[in-house]
Amino acid sequence: MTEKTANQPNPVTKYWKETRGELRKVTWPTREESQRLTMIVIGVTIAFALFLWIFDLLFSNVIQLLIQQLIGLG
Repeated sequence: MTEKTANQPNPVTKYWKETRGELRKVTWPTREESQRLTMIVIGVTIAFALFLWIFDLLFSNVIQLLIQQLIGLG
């Protein structure tokens, strides 16, 4: 078993020091940039939701018509 030496840092302390060091290197967006990017994300999300809703509506109707045709043939 290895003994811990006095100069060996605690892993948790080392982690937090390295994390703080990395966060100092981050270039944070401005308030305006954050708002603009948030609006883009919301817009793309709404557009994609509408696309999926229309796609789902179309396929639901097609499947419903196919089922009606199959039942009508029986």
